Amino acid sequence: MTTFRFQALRETFNRKPIKFTEPTKHSEAFGINVFSENSMRQYLTKEAYNGVMSAMTKGTKIDRKIADQVASAMKEWAMSKGVSHYTHWFQPLTGGTAEKHDAFFEPTSGGNAIERFGGNELVQQEPDASSFPNGGIRNTFEARGYTAWDPTSPAFVYGTTLCIPTIFVAYTGEALDNKTPLLRALQAIDKHATAVAKYFDRNVNKVNASLGWEQEYFLIDKALATSRPDLIMTGRTLLGHSSAKGQQLDDHYFGSIPQRALNFMRELEYESMKLGIPVKTRHNEVAPNQFELAPIYEEANLAVDHNSLLMDVMGKIASKHNFKLLLHEKPFAGINGSGKHNNWSLSTNTGVNLLGPGKTPMRNLEFLTFFINTIKAIHEYEELMRAGIASASNDHRLGANEAPPAIISVFIGEQLTNVLKELEGVTNGKLSPQEKTDLKLNVVGKIPEILLDNTDRNRTSPFAFTGNKFEYRAVGSMANCANPMTILNTIVAKQLKDFKIEVDKLIANKELKKDEAIFNVLREYIKSSKNILFEGNGYGQEWEDEAARRGLSNNKTTPVALRAKVSKKTIDLYDEMEVMSKVEIEARHEIELDEYSLRIQIEGRVLGDISMNHVIPAAVNYQNVLIKNVTGLKDVFGSEFESIAKEQLELIKSISEHISGITIKVKLMIDERKKANVMEDVEAKSITYCEKVRPYFEEIRYHCDKLELMVDDNLWPLAKYREMLFTR
Repeated sequence: MTTFRFQALRETFNRKPIKFTEPTKHSEAFGINVFSENSMRQYLTKEAYNGVMSAMTKGTKIDRKIADQVASAMKEWAMSKGVSHYTHWFQPLTGGTAEKHDAFFEPTSGGNAIERFGGNELVQQEPDASSFPNGGIRNTFEARGYTAWDPTSPAFVYGTTLCIPTIFVAYTGEALDNKTPLLRALQAIDKHATAVAKYFDRNVNKVNASLGWEQEYFLIDKALATSRPDLIMTGRTLLGHSSAKGQQLDDHYFGSIPQRALNFMRELEYESMKLGIPVKTRHNEVAPNQFELAPIYEEANLAVDHNSLLMDVMGKIASKHNFKLLLHEKPFAGINGSGKHNNWSLSTNTGVNLLGPGKTPMRNLEFLTFFINTIKAIHEYEELMRAGIASASNDHRLGANEAPPAIISVFIGEQLTNVLKELEGVTNGKLSPQEKTDLKLNVVGKIPEILLDNTDRNRTSPFAFTGNKFEYRAVGSMANCANPMTILNTIVAKQLKDFKIEVDKLIANKELKKDEAIFNVLREYIKSSKNILFEGNGYGQEWEDEAARRGLSNNKTTPVALRAKVSKKTIDLYDEMEVMSKVEIEARHEIELDEYSLRIQIEGRVLGDISMNHVIPAAVNYQNVLIKNVTGLKDVFGSEFESIAKEQLELIKSISEHISGITIKVKLMIDERKKANVMEDVEAKSITYCEKVRPYFEEIRYHCDKLELMVDDNLWPLAKYREMLFTR
């Protein structure tokens, strides 16, 4: 047992858990490394504090005098925590986060030095932007880009660095990050949701979109992961035979958390608390060695920042505990993949959840208004919703093992479906007093009682209503939440804008009262968007056939799904809502297509390398052992050896066939990859990688996995599924 794999196994079995004990209660640690409102009250002047709070709540600009005061106070607060550097922390179009650290240190005359950090450094920086994806917005030699402070997301200390959340834009003003379009979408939803909410409460002057994400992930022993080039380079296993025991018994789900994983979780939760990330829930997920972490919901922009930060922190703490963190949507074949369910709702400054029913008919009419408008928005832009969760990694997950299918639909439950059917039958035009009473008391008034018994969820639904929020279940575990949240908030904002125009027109032209006008418009929305509602099993051919009859899209692969992002409908939407320009839209489309091709390219290269340089040599070594054995049998038994060595001869032949299959398929895959690499059109290139290169992956894997079952376990070089998934 001298292979790297067995060295890794010995290291894993001899490993002792790293203990972690929280120094203080989570409630006492919460936000201690965040320049929060409490910190600002202590360090800022009243003028500066009011300026920052106004920027956070009203979007007003901060003048340079206030910025200088904030910067000085922020520096003093950070230095009290041992900080020596600061960085503008931003989210470029790589899917991750970026930072460039600068020291507070600044030399002065006479050989002295001071710590300096002013308003200029706080408000704007100019990082080298040449190597970040830009989708053709700028030339490679044009390195200038700007980061600008986002005061709505508080600064925080991580390690010895003050991190300042910022947007990232090109020299010419186009957004080069995920945060900028999200902030614009949140402004749009605030504006148009507030206008509609005023139908029901004149005191509403702001609506916030909230987000609560659920982060699923795998933990694999670091030593075992290191023996797998595919896990290290791509985040998933490109080959590997299924373990005899997987998740069939459902014994991992919500089971006792393994001690090593629990120690990791405890330290992760404590570090998250210090950073103001309100983590609340932890548990085993369905697949072995799969887990989930979820926070309390927050304002959407802050929630997106916190999730991006958390994914970085998770990887660092996992490494400290000798784990390899896997955030890929499908790291192992045949068992559950990982998602990041995005729980979304809208709330007013008056404390009302607009997607939660209330105690009065009027409050429930408000709930129905936002509920039905959201369904209508999904119906109108279902292809864009699918594009929002499209990636090379998520394509592996969608449609299997409890993951939603690529067909976007909305689940609301049987009882609410019946409510919509009753509303669909509302009289057109004016309502009689009796009709108003029946409608408000017997339909709208009973909604809270209905929802008490409507808590079940459809695990196969991409977008499900879960009592007081919608759960966007199709988002992948690797994804930056900003992309799907930008789309969702934009399309709902657009729908609410159209709704208000229609209602106001009915009130003005037909002299309908407000409630009657609202009921009339909602009734038509129910009729026109019912095709998006689906309560059944999202898997299988039956739903695909039914969805096609309904006119719903079924874009199974990323290159096809992403076309919706550059359609005229989408460009008009983003232009009207002032979320993105055509240039920004087309740039993102090019970046995402290019990323898809590059990921498949990398996987193809890694798979070819493992197959030719790991699998085949191991198979040949074992084949040589068998040949030596057969040769010995021939010397002993003479002419009788063929009947005696029949199984060995068949095994030698099978090994040769699989080696030949790998060699042929790898060569064909490389040939197709070479053809794709010379293509200049990014969409054509991505489609070629999808349809011509990627299909060879499963064919090559088939032969490799067969050899895994044949070759002597002592000779197999790669950690196996049974070891990675069941070694604690």
